[in-house]
Amino acid sequence: MNAARRLDSPIDRLPTVRGRLSFDAPLAPITWFGVGGPADVLFKPADAADLAHFLAEKPDNLPVTVLGVGSNLLVRDGGLRGVVVRLGKAFADVAVDGNTLRCGAAALDSSAARLAQRAGLTGLEFLSGIPGTVGGAVFMNAGAFGHEIKDVLIKATLLDPSGFRHVLDARDLGLSYRHSDIPADWVVVEATFAAVPGEAAEIAAKMEEIRRTREDSQPQRVRTGGSTFANPPGGKAWELIDRAGCRGMTLGGAMVSDKHCNFLINAGGATAHDIESLGEEVRRRVKALTGVDLVWEIRRIGDPLPEETAP
Repeated sequence: MNAARRLDSPIDRLPTVRGRLSFDAPLAPITWFGVGGPADVLFKPADAADLAHFLAEKPDNLPVTVLGVGSNLLVRDGGLRGVVVRLGKAFADVAVDGNTLRCGAAALDSSAARLAQRAGLTGLEFLSGIPGTVGGAVFMNAGAFGHEIKDVLIKATLLDPSGFRHVLDARDLGLSYRHSDIPADWVVVEATFAAVPGEAAEIAAKMEEIRRTREDSQPQRVRTGGSTFANPPGGKAWELIDRAGCRGMTLGGAMVSDKHCNFLINAGGATAHDIESLGEEVRRRVKALTGVDLVWEIRRIGDPLPEETAP
């Protein structure tokens, strides 16, 4: 357990759960960037009831952070205080119900797209182009290839910080470009999407086209967090980054992809500080050249190390 934490920490008063609690849990191995410090506690709930019980019984002053598969995420080198919740298999079911798809929050977006395809349901192909899980996609209204979650979401089931269950219609979630009004301390546990009947072969062809497009235009088989900055209104982030001369730029072990310059890469031995500092340098150069303030799409969480200077 983190030796620096104070006595009578809320971590000493965790409720009994059926899932697994791990202390000083490394997070770098479970993030796509492969960087970042540990969590004070990592909690893998047995099921939704176990998670609701934990939230209801935990100390009020205990910070809780939800982690999916670690895509679109940068954990800072000092790690995360409090409890990190990682949803597992119990939250990964995907089921077809007529023309709708009901997905647990831990289901991969690509898995949801594949099941819809096998069921002959169209409209969800774009999910195959979004890395990560359904819960994270709902939380940030993720999108790709001209579509976004708000186009297909019917409703979502969430747990509030006291463990109370809410089922909310999509229109109540405040979904806009790469944003929702879901409070940061609420947990998405399930989502239901609308689809329409289609031909499985045609749907498969659309998904293959998406796969080829990603393969041709985005870095593959490298440590990256996906798209780094949101596109500004009426523009493309990568074009601004390229104009600012940032393609291929490096800082420590971090690099701006020379294949798609809206992707940052851990090119080997990078720290979270390297990656975040490189991203901030990109933002500074784009701002100086174009006047545009790029907004981080990657979620940055946790504390820097004491010796690190804020980017």
